[in-house]
Amino acid sequence: MEFKGMEEAAAVPVSPIGYYFNSSLMSISILCVLETEVAIDDSPAFSLLHDVFLPITPRFSSIIVADKKGVRKWKKVEVNLKDHVKVPIFPSGKSPQFYEKCLQDYLSKLSMEELPQSQPLWQLHIIKYSTNNAAGTLIFNLHHALGDGFSLMGALLSCLQRADDPSKPLTFPSVKTRPILNHNNNNVHSMFRNVPRFFSSMFNTASDLYCSIVKSSLIEDDQTPIRSGNDVVRWGPRSIATMAFPLHQIKQIKANLGATINDVVTGIIFLGTRLYMQEVSKESSNLNSTAIVLLNTRMFRSFTSVKEMVKPDAKSPWGNHFAFLHVPIPKFTDSGLSDPLEFIKKAQQIIKSKRNSLGVYLNAKLLEAVDKFRGPGAATKYVHGSLKNSSMAISNMIGPMEQVSVANHPVKGLYFLVPGPPLSLIVTVISYMDKVRVAIAVEDGFIDSQKLKSCMENAYDMMLKATTSATTT
Repeated sequence: MEFKGMEEAAAVPVSPIGYYFNSSLMSISILCVLETEVAIDDSPAFSLLHDVFLPITPRFSSIIVADKKGVRKWKKVEVNLKDHVKVPIFPSGKSPQFYEKCLQDYLSKLSMEELPQSQPLWQLHIIKYSTNNAAGTLIFNLHHALGDGFSLMGALLSCLQRADDPSKPLTFPSVKTRPILNHNNNNVHSMFRNVPRFFSSMFNTASDLYCSIVKSSLIEDDQTPIRSGNDVVRWGPRSIATMAFPLHQIKQIKANLGATINDVVTGIIFLGTRLYMQEVSKESSNLNSTAIVLLNTRMFRSFTSVKEMVKPDAKSPWGNHFAFLHVPIPKFTDSGLSDPLEFIKKAQQIIKSKRNSLGVYLNAKLLEAVDKFRGPGAATKYVHGSLKNSSMAISNMIGPMEQVSVANHPVKGLYFLVPGPPLSLIVTVISYMDKVRVAIAVEDGFIDSQKLKSCMENAYDMMLKATTSATTT
């Protein structure tokens, strides 16, 4: 790899989040996994990367360098694609079950490795073996400094086409835009009606900001079957499992409760997690556990083309635009939680109160202040502490409603993993076609990923059964 010239060294500064997630404390990547219906022919890989992937954003052809003042910036370099494409070799002539284990071990290995800082921060791994779920597997390893899941998923989708008709655009589930306050409303009745909401918002804001501050440095969750408290977990191996839930049944539960799909999926995750904790240790049902839920802070959250994202006035801009919600995981001992659907109602209530708050935005401003007055190292410690002192993280994205293909390889399933944070349990969620795919990356040797998967599937079955019973009575 060679530099294009020192005159191009003065490039775009690395964003604060990009700095925090690419430091000695944290190095976080996103693993996007595509499961193909047919055996993989990797001959088009280099042309696809060169002609489609690299032009998406200059960051895919840039490395991070520090100037004389220590400020980190993106610097354009020549890309040697052979450095970025990996095709592992496994023993030949084995069963899909054998290669499934090879894939899981390979993903665990990737979760421990940092991307080389001397080259652009991405890789493509091509698994040319049939597993339990696919004829082949593509793994995009993309560093979080490049952008958040919204940006990187948009980049990935730029490389894909609709399998049924490549000339048609992909479509996505409708998503509400974030509300904009109307300051010209002279309706007195409306003004008085909003007074309780205003005071509720102020209370939630103060509570959330206080929680964020103490969570980053003072108070940590109890040690439980889902939280070891081991600080080196971020560098250790991960055990990985995935599960798929029919989207139409998720919508059935949603309609019965007047909730959102996110509320339902979060409720399933919370109930499944508590079932696992109780199965491992009954005493843990009474212990405090907090989930970090990542919130996309863009005004418009529906996917747009990367060309639109990189415009200066983009409403859904490229980069890292998200905030943390600290959400307490409901306990079995909480009143009224004997009904599994109460976990969804509780999740809905908590998340609604968090959204009716300026806490996440003020916390972002606080982080900016820490960065400005104490330096990016202190801000990195603040973010690291918020993650380390919690029990789990949940990140979710919407995917296309139609089947996609990459280089004429139909994709039957996709999911993503974020294995780098200092947490024993990271849960990721994405919708694709008619399914919701949930993936878990857990601290290997501490959490039993298969048992946790079984508990989450049991939680889903319990909620579906309770919904069915409610609609027939």
